[in-house]
Amino acid sequence: MQVSRIAFAAAFAATMAVSGPALAQVKVALDSPPDLEGSGSYVWANAFTEYLNANGMEAEEYQRGALGGDDELFDQVSQGLLEVSMSPLAIPASIDDLIFGLRLPYFFNGIEQVDRALYEGGMLEQINEKLTPSGVRVLAVDSVGQGVGIFNTKHPVTTMADMSDLRMRALDESQIELYKAWGTTGTIVSWAEVPNALQTGVADGYLNPPIVPLLFGHTDFIKYFTDAEITPSLRIAIASEDWYSGLSDEERKTVDAAVDAANKANRDWLANQGSVFDRLKEAGVEITELTPEARDAFVKASQTTYDSGLLTAEQVEMWTAAKGE
Repeated sequence: MQVSRIAFAAAFAATMAVSGPALAQVKVALDSPPDLEGSGSYVWANAFTEYLNANGMEAEEYQRGALGGDDELFDQVSQGLLEVSMSPLAIPASIDDLIFGLRLPYFFNGIEQVDRALYEGGMLEQINEKLTPSGVRVLAVDSVGQGVGIFNTKHPVTTMADMSDLRMRALDESQIELYKAWGTTGTIVSWAEVPNALQTGVADGYLNPPIVPLLFGHTDFIKYFTDAEITPSLRIAIASEDWYSGLSDEERKTVDAAVDAANKANRDWLANQGSVFDRLKEAGVEITELTPEARDAFVKASQTTYDSGLLTAEQVEMWTAAKGE
């Protein structure tokens, strides 16, 4: 009996080795609610999967958290267990931190300049040159909304001095350095713990695009937003390099075309995001616009963090040359 089970398992594995690639489903792990109106990340993922399904490659979306957290998804992608994941910019930084150029505060003047750096300036190719030997490829950089601003639970922020009594949620140490440059403090909190942190006073606010508290139901306790436009609000779509490089030429052309379609859908969506501020106001969030003088103070303080370990001087020069003016 044991021998026959082993023989059956071997035969089944051999069958799958032959038929697996033709039957394989492209799994796409989402990083936001499936909201085509509010989530630019979902707009990208949905356009990508729809294009694949319409062109002979079966693809399915998996809800945020269904396949694990960001780190687990990254591991699955790098091991070839998951084809595509919508992920934060920082997730491939354990391999190489060149992608952090997209997080430099007040460095890009909009998504058009980001695209110029990535595609015309060759930075996406440079990023993937470092990542693909470790099994990960960045398929695209997607916008999740208008520029990143300052949310908090306590009071309006009209100048940098208004930050002094706010302890801000940080993604990592580099963001803590940015808060220090602004004259305030930060504490690293995982995204899953953010609602509790904001409600208990562990953190008083966070940096995010204006759509985020609407998507994740934070407007019950987030009451103030400053439209500081610190960085473009970006995420990435990463893919398994084993999967991508193992595609036939025709399949790879289909995937590349799906990426192009998803990029276009995402940028078209971004161009029509004028209603977000109205939705924030309706949810009870007070919006503050910075004066030119107040914004200049944030810009100058932020630039002091460019050499604080986020990137090397050489990497900053690469991004500067790639983005142009």
